[in-house]
Amino acid sequence: MLISEEKLARINELARKSKHTPLSPGEKEEQRALRAEYLKNFRDGFRAQLESIEFADEGGGDR
Repeated sequence: MLISEEKLARINELARKSKHTPLSPGEKEEQRALRAEYLKNFRDGFRAQLESIEFADEGGGDR
């Protein structure tokens, strides 16, 4: 599952804002939660990709 475009835009908005002004405690918590959700989705997708890899036997026998 991918993160929504709105959430991704909000992550980027908070990142840009934090470069110029300090984030409020509420914004910091929102940023932490959004980043955690993004990373979970990324890891889950990457894990699924890795688990779907099938290795083909090249028919070479013992090497």
